[in-house]
Amino acid sequence: MKKHKFNLDPPKLLVLGFAAVILIGALLLTLPVATEDGKGLSFINALFTATSATCVTGLVVVDTGDTFTMFGELVILSLIQIGGLGFMTFATFLFLLLGKRISLKDRLLLKEAVNHLSIAGVVRLVKRILLFTALIEMAGGIILSIRFSLDMPIGKAIYYGFFHAISNFNNAGFDLMGNFQSLTSYVGDPTVVLTISALITLGGLGFLVMNDLYEYRETRRLSLHSKVVIYTTLMLTIGAAIFIFLFEFGNVKTIEPLSIQGKVLGSLFQAVTPRTAGANTLPIGDLTHSTLFLTIILMFIGAGSGSTAGGIKITTLAVLAAAVWTQIRGKEDVVLFRRKIVMETILKALTVTVIGLFIVVTVTMILSITDRGHNFIMYLFEATSAFGTVGLSMGLTPELSLMGRIIIILTMFAGRVGPLTIALAITMRRKRDAFHYPEGKIMIG
Repeated sequence: MKKHKFNLDPPKLLVLGFAAVILIGALLLTLPVATEDGKGLSFINALFTATSATCVTGLVVVDTGDTFTMFGELVILSLIQIGGLGFMTFATFLFLLLGKRISLKDRLLLKEAVNHLSIAGVVRLVKRILLFTALIEMAGGIILSIRFSLDMPIGKAIYYGFFHAISNFNNAGFDLMGNFQSLTSYVGDPTVVLTISALITLGGLGFLVMNDLYEYRETRRLSLHSKVVIYTTLMLTIGAAIFIFLFEFGNVKTIEPLSIQGKVLGSLFQAVTPRTAGANTLPIGDLTHSTLFLTIILMFIGAGSGSTAGGIKITTLAVLAAAVWTQIRGKEDVVLFRRKIVMETILKALTVTVIGLFIVVTVTMILSITDRGHNFIMYLFEATSAFGTVGLSMGLTPELSLMGRIIIILTMFAGRVGPLTIALAITMRRKRDAFHYPEGKIMIG
């Protein structure tokens, strides 16, 4: 009798892999040794924290610095690193250390995990990803350790420096400052603000862009993907910083009491962190509604594809914006940097955006039912933050009901794994139609 080999395609394996890492992390956080009170977290809170860490989100139901022992904090940090790199990238690292051969199936999984266009050169890319990650986190950790040593003992400063470097490069936003204050005490500190902003931005560019920049000295050219990511990142960051500066200039609860340097640094960091880090130097609950709405938009967009960040991705935004501009101008071809964008890419961008909007709208509606008594913008902010794996919160997260926490857990998971990956994982592979229907016309607008 012929045996059927159990086999899963790459999208399903990626989804199951992330789920397995989260479950292991949750079980570790329930251990008594993980928390300061020696009782461990309840399973739902442990699952929430493990999901937030693995999905590099940063939403927390308990304060990280006040609740966990060093063991618990290191579990969270490990989940952040695995989640940021992707569990397949991490597994490949272990295979390379053990000298094992990377099979064709593993290469296919890696291609999906790092959003590479083909399996050619994917192992070399993974090696560079590991190198880039180590160098950037090391540099950030050293700078932050030196700065924190002015405020705390050297051993604690080194631990804090590297924890926050790893957390922010992976766009997780977990912090050890205590009392849910994040980095608000460093709002006007250029060393902390600029270093962490650089870590967040580099993590959000994506490893493909980093690799392109690394090879630029030899190739003297950047791929279309890298150009779109870099230019869109600069436009969104600079534009958002200017608007936030204007929106908050007269807000006595945020930047109004600060020096001009503090105002600029506070505005810059608030423009960078929704892309999708979760750390904050300004109190989120005290921001003006204009800034909160702009932050929601930035959280939904996210950062670059193949990065440590979430959201629909800035390449998706760029493709859709180019398609709209093409229609307005009455042109046929959608063009970015003198390159035609194929219809499949446009439809994929539209699909990701619509699925993302559906998730955010649905989660916002459910939270308004399960956790009544808050302003509507708090539900929308929380839902978008979870979907974009950002981690910013107006204070709703610790107050969530059991059902609310479950909903946010599922939203963070969907946001990290990706709406399109989940859609592919639960549906059959696309098949070419055997026949075509006659064309029909519908009035639009």
